Amino acid sequence: MAKIFKGKIGVIGGSGVYDLESIKLIKEHDLSTPFGRPSDKIIEAEIDGYAFYFLPRHGKRHSFLPSEVNYRANIYALKSLGVKYLISISAVGSLKEECPPGSFVLPDQFIDWTKGKRERTFFGNGVVGHVSVAAPIELELQKFLHQSCLELKIPVRKDGAYICIEGPQFSSKAESNIYRSFGATVIGMTNVPESYLAKEAGMAYATIAMITDYDCWKEVHCTMDEIMKVMKTNNIMAQALIKLAIPRLSKNPIQYVSENEIGIFTPIDSLDSSQKEIIHTLLN
Repeated sequence: MAKIFKGKIGVIGGSGVYDLESIKLIKEHDLSTPFGRPSDKIIEAEIDGYAFYFLPRHGKRHSFLPSEVNYRANIYALKSLGVKYLISISAVGSLKEECPPGSFVLPDQFIDWTKGKRERTFFGNGVVGHVSVAAPIELELQKFLHQSCLELKIPVRKDGAYICIEGPQFSSKAESNIYRSFGATVIGMTNVPESYLAKEAGMAYATIAMITDYDCWKEVHCTMDEIMKVMKTNNIMAQALIKLAIPRLSKNPIQYVSENEIGIFTPIDSLDSSQKEIIHTLLN
């Protein structure tokens, strides 16, 4: 049965959130976790009196490659602060003609095409767990964001698959066409294992994928200056979306089912104190 969680809201993404009008910074949380340190200090802030947490995925100075981001520490730190709802903001390329630059996609599936360099689970080292990621996106949160986009007249698509590549290089044309043959809608470098770890942490997670270009499959000349202009417009729309979403989600939290507890196979009473602390944080 779905429950209404009264937990806090987290936003993870680019530094554009700092430029939000009417945002009030409360404090910075400089945290360490059993999995290392997150990408940067976590900002606690308010919009119209409603609190949320923000973490720049690549660090405030954009100093971490996608493969270098400590995704486990990022998700664990946010969960330790009580975050239940996590909104991910990501720049992506489009693999579909009907999803042009300057529009948003709210995917409901991920394809992991990374190369095994990223730590992708909280389990291991004596704790066995298998959490389903058949539905990695919380669909009620996706629906909420979609309705907010429509209200703001943001061009948006509410479905599709996000294929996550290792990077930092962009695709070759041959690779881009392979990804299109998979049926993927957008391509990025950051949402796996981020989305899967959020699932292990019992969070309601949804992605706002902001399209900057057509990757390289489409025969369209696109300069970096043009891409930067699209990114600027996308950031303005994302800021408006977050400004609308935080107060509304705070006042009317969505219902969702956390599936992580049933995925732990090792008896919790057999764990040592440090293992129990990790599991307690993930399950609460």
